Amino acid sequence: MPGTMTADGKKPPPIQATFEDALAKLPDGYVDGHFRNRSWSVTVKRSEDGKRTWLYGEELSGAEIVSFNFYRLAGAGPILKPCEMSSAKVLDFVIGFEPSMDKAGGMAEK
Repeated sequence: MPGTMTADGKKPPPIQATFEDALAKLPDGYVDGHFRNRSWSVTVKRSEDGKRTWLYGEELSGAEIVSFNFYRLAGAGPILKPCEMSSAKVLDFVIGFEPSMDKAGGMAEK
């Protein structure tokens, strides 16, 4: 919401920055975790040059998936390319996903 402030008087980060921060904290490779109190498996792959991040996640007890490519390109800025789902679903998932402590090397702290 425009004009929203946190308790300490600072503006909250824009959703894009929050998404990018959460994505950067996810480890490369496979990790288990939780999203909305459901178990998920997630695989993250990053290109060697750091320009592309690919994520594929599956709900372990259901049929939901999340899949996307995220590109960091010079000039154009970052580009999110969800695979047959809305960008909102991708943003919500990445921001809300909590990796398991034992699989993510302590990455669950946010």
